[in-house]
Amino acid sequence: MTSSEGSSLVSPIDGLLATPASRLPYQQNVLLRSYVLERPQGNVIVYNSPGVSDSAASILALGTPVRLLVNHCHEAMYGQPGLDVPVWIHREDQSEVSASLDVAGVFTDRQMIDDDLEVIPTPGHTAGTASYLWDNGTHRYLFTGDFIWIEDGQWKAVVLDPGLRSDYLDSLALVCSLDFDVLVPWGATEGGPTCDQVAGPAEKHARIGAIIDRVRAGGTR
Repeated sequence: MTSSEGSSLVSPIDGLLATPASRLPYQQNVLLRSYVLERPQGNVIVYNSPGVSDSAASILALGTPVRLLVNHCHEAMYGQPGLDVPVWIHREDQSEVSASLDVAGVFTDRQMIDDDLEVIPTPGHTAGTASYLWDNGTHRYLFTGDFIWIEDGQWKAVVLDPGLRSDYLDSLALVCSLDFDVLVPWGATEGGPTCDQVAGPAEKHARIGAIIDRVRAGGTR
């Protein structure tokens, strides 16, 4: 992981910038990051975390960001970032997020933001979880929040509500069909990769298929 001179942002993989890590308050070995997407149409931040405020000067030095895309309502626990950026969230998680964040807009369906960034509702972790697929011309990054995260090097689920298990399985099947080559979750366990590049469709299908098998069998991971 490399950093730019004079910047608090680091690059875990070419073309992607990450904020400093923050520990999840109730699971100290889990490190959270936000990511800055440098785009000609306007830079975008994915995920709310303390790193956005910590890196505000470095983020602004790249250009004023046009959106902060929230994956799910739990990101609201960190409150409004110290940066003036419009916050967007899926409508199903809006009410919980609005208690802590100023929400500028909501998503309801699968849609494009310009020609390079896609909003993909993936309910299951929460009712309003939304993943984001960004094509920067070199990689296709899929931002999954906690819906799929990296625990000790393995892709895992986080099933919180048994009533959403069916939605979770449908969302996993959808993600398995997507064309992406880098998984970028909100959090990962300390000491392991923060994002994960896949060699090809076979590896992607195998890793997501293993999650589907565990969740279908009643597991939470």
